[in-house]
Amino acid sequence: MYAVTSPSKAPIEDKVQSDTSPCPGMHGRVEMSFQVSERGPGLKKTCLKDLYQTSPFRVLFPTLPKAELTSAVLVTTSGGLVGGDRLDVSVEIEAGARVQVMGQAAEKVYRSNGPDTHFNVDLSVEADAYLEWLPQETIVFDQARLRRTTMVDVVEGGEFSGAEMLVFGRVAMGETVLSGLIRDIWDVRKDGKRVWADALHLDGDIDAKVSHPAGFDGAKAVATFVHVSPRAGERLEIARTLLGEDREGLRTGATMVNSILVVRWLADDAQKMRGAFADFWAAFRAHTQNLPGTMPRLWHV
Repeated sequence: MYAVTSPSKAPIEDKVQSDTSPCPGMHGRVEMSFQVSERGPGLKKTCLKDLYQTSPFRVLFPTLPKAELTSAVLVTTSGGLVGGDRLDVSVEIEAGARVQVMGQAAEKVYRSNGPDTHFNVDLSVEADAYLEWLPQETIVFDQARLRRTTMVDVVEGGEFSGAEMLVFGRVAMGETVLSGLIRDIWDVRKDGKRVWADALHLDGDIDAKVSHPAGFDGAKAVATFVHVSPRAGERLEIARTLLGEDREGLRTGATMVNSILVVRWLADDAQKMRGAFADFWAAFRAHTQNLPGTMPRLWHV
């Protein structure tokens, strides 16, 4: 895993040759935007402005307590992703709006005979707006081929908290990811200028790389949390306090890179990581956003 910084406004170039095999697969798209709507004198509410969706995506809008953010839940009705499939998600949060977008369940990426699975996420947050990007785990099967890119652009004064979680294999079934491709990219910008980028690339003998002490040292699950805010630097110590001491089978760390707060988890058990991540997420939003210190109900289903 490595991090690079660059002032470039161009997308990160994937140095690995893209899959070109003739397997169209399905192409699901979601494009949605949110704005602040006047609901009376001095009363404002974040509302959906635009929505476009194609199968297998469906977006649900649960009714939540007033103290919670406006919420959108991404559902994929296909039951998992195979080689040749592509998912594109675009979310725009206009000035003043506050939104949480989460996944309905863990996403599964099945074994591929050659074509790659592509997942592209494009998130933009305007001034005085806040977005929580909370997908659940991505479970990568042995011989799966996943290329995922998460692009985030936050205007000065906006705030973003987001995460991604990877599970190597169907752990409950004793499966290990021996080979395949996992390429997971973060590209974070402020006012269109790249301030932090990170790319995880695993291919060939993935098991050897994940097991190596200089790699993931045998971890079965990993997670990354990214926080963009004018106050991110003040929140580093909060993050470290909330993480606490490393526990058996679980390693964590928090740091600042170009004013971006980044938190990592490595775990020998997917459920252990999920629990530790949820505890951190709930407490961090309560401390920094004055929101309920709880996870969404769907998280526990």
